[in-house]
Amino acid sequence: MLRTHGVKKRVAPICSLEHRIECRALRLRRKLSKFLGESGAHAGVISLDLRQLGRVLEIDRTSRAARIQAGTRGPAIETALKPHGLSIRHYPQSFEFSTLGGWIATRAGGHFATLYTHIDDFVESIRTVTPAGPMESRRLPGSGAGPSPDRMIIGSEGTLGVIVEAWMRLQDRPRFRGGAVFGFRDLFAAARAVRAVGQAGLYPSNLRVIDNNEAGIHGVNDYQETVLILAFESADHPVEAWMTRAIELIRDHGGRQHLDESAAVAWRTAFIRMPYARELTVPLGVINDTFESAVTWDKFEAFHTAVYAATEEALKEATGRPGIVSTRFTHIYPDGPAPYYTFNACGTPGQLLEQWRHIKTRASDALLAAGGTITHHHAVGRHHMPWYREQRPALVGRALDAVKNVLDPARILNPGVLVP
Repeated sequence: MLRTHGVKKRVAPICSLEHRIECRALRLRRKLSKFLGESGAHAGVISLDLRQLGRVLEIDRTSRAARIQAGTRGPAIETALKPHGLSIRHYPQSFEFSTLGGWIATRAGGHFATLYTHIDDFVESIRTVTPAGPMESRRLPGSGAGPSPDRMIIGSEGTLGVIVEAWMRLQDRPRFRGGAVFGFRDLFAAARAVRAVGQAGLYPSNLRVIDNNEAGIHGVNDYQETVLILAFESADHPVEAWMTRAIELIRDHGGRQHLDESAAVAWRTAFIRMPYARELTVPLGVINDTFESAVTWDKFEAFHTAVYAATEEALKEATGRPGIVSTRFTHIYPDGPAPYYTFNACGTPGQLLEQWRHIKTRASDALLAAGGTITHHHAVGRHHMPWYREQRPALVGRALDAVKNVLDPARILNPGVLVP
């Protein structure tokens, strides 16, 4: 039943869909086992399409939460919630084409720079179908009852089960907004201002830093300064007091406020277009990619210097010519930033994959050596596995392997991801 404001609307029961998923998975496992015999080789791949699980099933306006099927894409979620004055307020760059289940499985990060940065912050409970049977956590605002079952599924990347639905915490749609743009001589100067705002408990929705190279590449300016974009929004109250204090802190650290916000508009336009760039650059022989991390403030300057230098060197080693490395902050925490790096280089047609792999490997080695994480919001997948295994405690790897044995004893779900 879809329940909103006391009105009931009949919808197809989810249990029948889950039952069909379980039965189909069992039949496919039996067929695959018979086909493969005892060799254990992966002779084929099975893909699950969850587009039929694409609805908002129930809205609890009192608790400000909704039960949403895992195959529901971002725009469909917002369309269903908007008439009730609600929003999930989670906007990854892939928002238009990605689903709730994908966000949860990969611990996706959204656009908001502080406070609610990852999908973790919005999950109230999850229902998952595993090869060993269905598993559902209890809806609770918080609990101290042992390790969280939801935390085991969030970020599991499809290795432990198929997420079929989740209760998600919602937000009232914002009505009050304010923003400002600042210029700094370099990234480190801007970082000191960001740290001051991040540790002041103001929690801006946007506190994004774009270094000189990033600003120049995307036409925000002519490479002459690092740009800081500040924004606040609220559904409950005007934001002027928070804006005023944040502006004071930024100016105290050398920020020059722009008289207009054209730089923010130019950046936003470039940001929206970024995911489509490879369709144009790869056929031209341009190697373009990104990687991101997070590191504590005390290590940031040394971390950035080491990672930046290693990536620049890797571009020369891989292609025989200089490339361009640029940086921005995507998320800010009181104890550190999440720096995001982009590299561009002219590659050699026919060798682009090998050249990219060399650059990616050198950059990843530098991230871990300098004290950062191998990924902040891009998940682990297969590319990051060697560094993820190095980063996590060995006992955590063994514990995760044991969980895999219980929930997926035949090891048919996304083999090679998180668990070797």
